[in-house]
Amino acid sequence: MTPFLRLQGIAAPLPVENVDTDALIAVQHLYTLKKTGLGKFLLHRWRYNQEGHENPGFVLNRAEFRKASILVARANFGCGSSREHAVWALADYGFRCVIAPSFASILYENCVNNGILPVVLPAERVEELLALLENGTEKTVSVELSSCLVTFPDGSITAFTINQAHRQALLEGIDPIGFAMRHQEAIAKFQHDDRLLRPWIWGPQGRGN
Repeated sequence: MTPFLRLQGIAAPLPVENVDTDALIAVQHLYTLKKTGLGKFLLHRWRYNQEGHENPGFVLNRAEFRKASILVARANFGCGSSREHAVWALADYGFRCVIAPSFASILYENCVNNGILPVVLPAERVEELLALLENGTEKTVSVELSSCLVTFPDGSITAFTINQAHRQALLEGIDPIGFAMRHQEAIAKFQHDDRLLRPWIWGPQGRGN
C-alpha cells in the first residue's frame, strides 16, 4: 500500500446518513477478486440514471468535485454487508480519506487495510465541513496523519484520534499480511514448538512443515 502521510485534495460532500455498502457498490459488481476497475461502479445507482447517463445533480458528477480524493459523509458510513469491494471501489475511484461522524466497524477496518484513512469527527464539525464544501468557493481539505489534524477550507483546524496500530499501518503503508511477515521467525518458532506439544494437530508425518 502507499503510505498515508499528508493528503491535500478536493473533498466531496455527501450529506447522507447510513450510506451502506450496497449503495457504495451494488451486488452485481462483486463477482471479481480484482481490486482495480471497480471505481466506475462506485455509488453507481446515484451517479447514473436508468438509461446509464450521468445524474448531473449528483456530487461526483459536478465539475468542482470530479477529482475529489476525500469524501465527507454523515453518520454510520459503510453500514450493511461486509463486502470489501466497497472499499476497493472507493480506492480505485481515487479516494484516500473518508470523513464522517461514525463508521460501520467492518468497513472502518477494511479502509485501514486498503490504505484509506477513515477520520471520525464530531457530527457538528462534519456538518460545518459539509456546508463549507457545498456553499463555499474553496473545496480543498488537508488531512495530516502524523499530527492527526484536519484543516477545513476556511482554515479552521480540527484534531481527530485514531488507534495507534491503525495509524502506524497507514503511515507505513502496510497491510495485515505485511505486518505478519515481519514476525516470520516468531511464527516459525511457535509452529515448531506447537508441533512438539500437540503433534496430532499437525497430522501424520509432521504435516504442516
